[in-house]
Amino acid sequence: MRVVIQRVKNASVDIDGKRKSEIGVGLLVLVGIEDRDGDEDIDFLCRKIIAMRIFDDADGVMNLPITDISDAGILVVSQFTLMASTKKGNRPSYIRASRPEFAIPMYEHFCHRLETLLGRPVATGTFGADMQVSLINDGPVTIIMDSHDKDF
Repeated sequence: MRVVIQRVKNASVDIDGKRKSEIGVGLLVLVGIEDRDGDEDIDFLCRKIIAMRIFDDADGVMNLPITDISDAGILVVSQFTLMASTKKGNRPSYIRASRPEFAIPMYEHFCHRLETLLGRPVATGTFGADMQVSLINDGPVTIIMDSHDKDF
């Protein structure tokens, strides 16, 4: 499982011209799922996301996790293109990305686990939809993590 975590001033998802979800200050989390992913991958990534100290403290130092920021939100968007292989040619291969029958329950479990750890609802996109994601990246702070490459 691979995630791209972006600290944002705000983020939103629109589908067919209608607002599906939005958050103010918080994290936009893009998530890619592959068939070898399991509960341990979800737990590892969710715990890291919640505990990651990437918000500024009173001295302007990135020293606080999202749980220390009142009203901070998380917006989770599925993104199969994170599993792209670019080894050969110029057209990415998405063979590693899981099919919906596996990926949808994993995505839902990921979102539920984040909600449990955060202690408040998590905003989401719609799996498989053509989404327009908007954000104002704060910092910018962007972190990439892969549950199968913990040194990533």
